Amino acid sequence: MNIKKEKDGSRLTIIIAGRIDTVTAPDVDEYINNSLEGVKMLILDFKDVNYVSSAGLRVLLSLQKKMMVKGEMKLINVNEAVSDVFEVTGFDEILTYEKV
Repeated sequence: MNIKKEKDGSRLTIIIAGRIDTVTAPDVDEYINNSLEGVKMLILDFKDVNYVSSAGLRVLLSLQKKMMVKGEMKLINVNEAVSDVFEVTGFDEILTYEKV
C-alpha cells in the first residue's frame, strides 16, 4: 500500500494505492488523522484502491464522523468492486463518493 497527500489551503487530497485491510487500515488511519489539522475538505482518491475490508470501512466511518464536524469528506475514483462493498454494507448511504 502507498499513500500520498496533496494540500491546497484547507483542502486535503489523500491518494491511496493498494488494499485497505486489517494490516494496512491502522496506517491509513494514522496517516490521515495526522494530516487533518486545518482541513475543511477531505478528498480520498481511490483510483488505485482495489479492496476495502471491514477494518477499512471502520477507518472511513471514523473519518466521515470527524469531517462532518470540520467540513466535508468525499471519495473519488471508486471502482466497481469497492462500490459494491459500500452498497452491500450500507456505506453508500453514509459516504459521498464518485465512481470511476
